[in-house]
Amino acid sequence: MWTRAELKARAKSVLSTSYWKAFLVSLLLAITGEGLPSCALNSSNGRQHSGATISTPGLGHEWSGDWGPAMIAIAAVAIFVGIVVALAVVAFRIFVLSPLAVGGQQYFKQAAQEDVNMNHLGHGFARGHYKAVVKGMIWKDFLNFLWFLLLIIPGYVKYYAYSMVPFILAENPGIGTKRAVELSNRMTRGHKWRMFVLDLSFIGWYLLGALALGIGILFVLPYVYSTKAELYLVLRQQALQEGICSRAELNLPELFE
Repeated sequence: MWTRAELKARAKSVLSTSYWKAFLVSLLLAITGEGLPSCALNSSNGRQHSGATISTPGLGHEWSGDWGPAMIAIAAVAIFVGIVVALAVVAFRIFVLSPLAVGGQQYFKQAAQEDVNMNHLGHGFARGHYKAVVKGMIWKDFLNFLWFLLLIIPGYVKYYAYSMVPFILAENPGIGTKRAVELSNRMTRGHKWRMFVLDLSFIGWYLLGALALGIGILFVLPYVYSTKAELYLVLRQQALQEGICSRAELNLPELFE
């Protein structure tokens, strides 16, 4: 059974020789939002306006809020532009950030195994990987989204249940979307609460980073991502020992005695 102290000690050991590479990769991963504690749910900050009258300087009267053809046209254009921008953001998330997230997790996983190579960032975009990675990440995010629609707590539980999917897709992009989710779910079974506590253990570091106008948090991210990679390696080994998956399924070389 793994402990937080062991995972963090190994992460620190890896970062002691490759911190700045990890820092650059963690900045890119932070943009994708992958691997970070799922505590940044969207909240509404919009202000509600009361009253329907708007004073129009120089006209000597108040606009009553009636919409003429010109206002309707402007509103239609604004809505159209908003839809186009939203679709562009979603497309960027799916086709660029998702494979980038897988590549970033591949970097940290390989770094934990003494293979520090920035080229791993492009792993999710590689030929023969890209389509499968995008499909797998879409499926994972879609399932997580549905759980969050139901209730917040089940959404958080499933966030941890599916958190190993990027690592699994990095190991074998062709494993299949459903199998990647299933395997992540089984690998994290019995570990979700301890994974949540592991995330909580970084709060002190986040608070220290926040003292430097929030910029200091960026320097904590390599530590967080490295620790998560160490956790995956532990869960992977446990899954292999329990027969949940095979080395061939994860594209791992067979061990010969």
